[in-house]
Amino acid sequence: MSTSTSLRLEGLSLVLPVHNEAVNLPWMLTRAADTLPALAEQFELVIVDDGSTDGSAEVARAQAAELGLDLQVITHPAKSGYGITVADGLRASRMPWAAFTDADGQFDIADFAKLAALSDQADLICGWRIERQDAWMRSVVSGTFNVLLFLLYGLRVRDVDCALKLIRGEFLRSIELENRSALLNAELYFKARQGGWRVMQVPVPHYARRAGRRSGARPRAIARAIKELVLFRVRLALR
Repeated sequence: MSTSTSLRLEGLSLVLPVHNEAVNLPWMLTRAADTLPALAEQFELVIVDDGSTDGSAEVARAQAAELGLDLQVITHPAKSGYGITVADGLRASRMPWAAFTDADGQFDIADFAKLAALSDQADLICGWRIERQDAWMRSVVSGTFNVLLFLLYGLRVRDVDCALKLIRGEFLRSIELENRSALLNAELYFKARQGGWRVMQVPVPHYARRAGRRSGARPRAIARAIKELVLFRVRLALR
């Protein structure tokens, strides 16, 4: 897959939230080393290890050293959740642009080229999955969230929780990230619109998980995200 684009970012911090991804990290970091030089003049990787028990952080450090990658590792002593993990990584980013994706291979880092090509037209550039390659229940949950976002927030989003996002650093540093669940994705959309920042959505491929098990669609995580969706709207209304 080509990473060619007419626009090369000045600098990019790529955030990878990680929970027990030791089996996937060697491929992901090798892919990063192969593709990021074409996307940005300077780049760094920020891995947030969310309470892994399989040595994910050590695998990441060893692989990054072998590949010569600039790597930050943030470690949570216990599992804190997706939103906290991504937010910690975004706060640690140091480059003019920040991006995040999952560490399980469901998105190809090379596809950030599709987002970077629009970096002169937008401040928050988000992928939407052309054809989802995971369980049907995830599509149902995602579709429900998209509808709720329109009803509660007036946001027209095709795929709110697509984990392929590119964020201008100026926008990122102008906001406080508040949410602790996957609602973080919706918060980015809402605060971009609220602040007058430009938002674009781009179709991207989606791939089956390379290895391991994903836990994001568990009932407790879904319930927590829906609760936060409603409570966050209430908090906004009271400000």
